[in-house]
Amino acid sequence: MPWMLGRRHLLAAAFGTVTLGSVRSTNSTGTSPPRADRTSAGTESAPAEHSADESTPDRVSSIVAAMSLRQKVGQLFVTVAHGATADAPHSGNREDYGVDTPAEVVREFQLGGVIHFSWTDSLREPRQIAELSNDLQRTALDSGAGIPLTIATDQEQGAVTRIGEPATALPGNMALGAARDPHRAAQAADVTGRELRAMGITQNFAPVGDVNVDPENPVIGVRSFGSDPELVAGLTRAQVRGHQDFGSAANTVSATVKHFPGHGDTSVDSHTALPVVDHTAEQWRRLDAPPFRAAIAAGTDSVMTAHIKFPRLDDSGEPATLSREILTGMLREELGFAGVVVTDSLRMEGVLELHPNEPVSVLAFRAGADQLLMPRDLGSAIESVVAAVRSGELSERDVDRSVTRILRMKERRGLLDDPLVDPNAVGRVVGSERNAHRARRITDSTVTVLRNDSGLLPLRERPRDVLVTGWGTDTVAELARLVRKRGPRAEALPTGSSPDSGTVERVTSLAQQHEAVVVLTNAAWKESNSAQRDLLRSLGGTRTPVIAVAVRDPYDAAYAEQVRTWLATYSHRTVSLESLARVLFGEVAPVGKLPVPVPDPLRPGKDRYPFGHGVTW
Repeated sequence: MPWMLGRRHLLAAAFGTVTLGSVRSTNSTGTSPPRADRTSAGTESAPAEHSADESTPDRVSSIVAAMSLRQKVGQLFVTVAHGATADAPHSGNREDYGVDTPAEVVREFQLGGVIHFSWTDSLREPRQIAELSNDLQRTALDSGAGIPLTIATDQEQGAVTRIGEPATALPGNMALGAARDPHRAAQAADVTGRELRAMGITQNFAPVGDVNVDPENPVIGVRSFGSDPELVAGLTRAQVRGHQDFGSAANTVSATVKHFPGHGDTSVDSHTALPVVDHTAEQWRRLDAPPFRAAIAAGTDSVMTAHIKFPRLDDSGEPATLSREILTGMLREELGFAGVVVTDSLRMEGVLELHPNEPVSVLAFRAGADQLLMPRDLGSAIESVVAAVRSGELSERDVDRSVTRILRMKERRGLLDDPLVDPNAVGRVVGSERNAHRARRITDSTVTVLRNDSGLLPLRERPRDVLVTGWGTDTVAELARLVRKRGPRAEALPTGSSPDSGTVERVTSLAQQHEAVVVLTNAAWKESNSAQRDLLRSLGGTRTPVIAVAVRDPYDAAYAEQVRTWLATYSHRTVSLESLARVLFGEVAPVGKLPVPVPDPLRPGKDRYPFGHGVTW
């Protein structure tokens, strides 16, 4: 298949570099000593970068010394608790844990942390999230060792956004890669982090530091900043700083860079199977490692592991999450990471495939993990770690070290002083006009014009009527609304991911009754979505000017030579559609540059659009 040849071409090309530059740090909070060889990205005052293990050792050591083994082991675990309020029964808790309420989950298992998802009914709206977080913190303070929780979620933005409106929307990593601006990447993380913390969330499982060199990657894709290691490293560094350093401890969250040692060169989703990456140690150091090195230099609080086998890095056959060679030998010893290592979900098939009946929590801890995320059977997992310590299979000294790292992370975010937030202040922070303004400016810099052969753009001589069609019922309707807002009539006609021949004919016929057509694509490069290409080719054969927009992967633009105007937004969120409309109508000039090359499906090993390509006016 041509895409696989394209992937190898990308892998070879990825060893080239792009210079991002950096913005000088303007302030130090005094929480850590300045490092003259490190710089900050961002506009707001930021402290000098710090090592993730800096803390007040005596305070944390005293807490650890007073804890029982069971309490210490509880600190290692982070899991879900079902329900929108802490004291309301939810069937999910009874099914998973044998108790009824989120508070009982925290109390019964003496947890170190919880993670919020929509599917656990934890993320209804900002004030509810803040109140739930506060009540879970109170439960933790009043039970067990009385240690506050880490409260986590995956607010990567873009394709992975756990908390929707009214929280401020941003387009995601590949869009930020197109902007090529660490200053804006840091701002995006600052906005996200401040809003999360206002809702009581203290740890964001972001940013993604994977270097995406496989266009067929089913799980990373637009979640990555791009295919160039230096580009990804610079933006990862900036986002760590934006999450952690642009405010007081009470206004920041712990960054979690993922997925170590790298998930960017896979064509298998580790949620459903165990991927294998065949990189040599030298390839890994040049391609996968730079973003993690940059994050560690920036002081990231935590790093998340990948459920991926790297047989040329560790021949044991274990996935990275269970590999001592990778977690301890490479992450701790080679890269010098002293912060918290958190596993990806221990419910995923990528980690269970080889050990369906074994205590993977014990295996992950033995490999070097600190936080054990979402084991399939929480009670059994906790007891297996306790039993392994008592039998001598695991060392209690190692448990103490992990708990110390976790508590230091909590201390850096101010949790040991006061973990509660003010629910009355949520509305002033989450979705504020200031944050919305910053989001608009950031997103305007991401839209990429790939092709404008006929000079159709910008639409200064505005068409009287426009047909907006293609993928996404809500997306098509929203863009049509934005077009109408600018004067032209606009008809919305969504076609779905795989329009049938009748739909293609109907849209093509209707297009000839309009002065312009905007057609949206989403993953049209996939064979399963090839009908989107049929629509593009059919529309391109009319006399009506056609503007095609890839609203997720830019790889769609390699198809339909008949379409002479192509853009990429890397996201179909409203904030991206608003920026798209501003570019289409000449309100802002496009400045985005491709953060990945777009392979040519007809010429294996060649690019249709090279890395860094982008048209402006």
